[in-house]
Amino acid sequence: MFPLGSVLFPRAVLPLHVFEPRYRALVELCLAGDQEFGVVLIERGSEVGGGDARFDVGTVARIVETSRFDDGRYAVIALGTARMRVREWLPDDPFPQAIVEVLDELDAQLTGRDVLDTVTRQLRRVLALGSELGMAAPPGEVRLDDDPVRAGFEACALAPIGPLDAQRLLEIDDPTDRLARIEELLTDTAELLELRLAEG
Repeated sequence: MFPLGSVLFPRAVLPLHVFEPRYRALVELCLAGDQEFGVVLIERGSEVGGGDARFDVGTVARIVETSRFDDGRYAVIALGTARMRVREWLPDDPFPQAIVEVLDELDAQLTGRDVLDTVTRQLRRVLALGSELGMAAPPGEVRLDDDPVRAGFEACALAPIGPLDAQRLLEIDDPTDRLARIEELLTDTAELLELRLAEG
């Protein structure tokens, strides 16, 4: 398990700079096995040194690329594959470990593309406004998957939201509810960004 100060969504890319000895050991174990580890948001505490409190819903990550530096550090690129829930935390020896279950995704009952189109439009609006304010934006035009489950995760990963809002989105089981919630957050974010632009 890799507790972090940010949320990883399924289908999102996670770049990591791994320097702590315990997480180097975790990466080496993953590379020798199935390449997978769990990512959870830290509720209280720090990414470095341990002693943190963690949320129980996170994401399974699969290592897709690694580079090892001469001093033993790793640069890792991982991809979120599925949501998971921690059933039991085990001792952090030599690194955080847990018994987890992968969460199945429900089918989304959407009528037409109205919800997806609205979320896509709002996301483009927020990213454009953020760009005007100097915030980083993904290159190219935002295009979400036709599948509501995948589209919801993609929108969550692209939206400029804080880690606690992201965690709440990750914990939603119904993909239709997740899309509705991200739409609300994007609408609120757009209004705030427009106010900032108006204030100069």
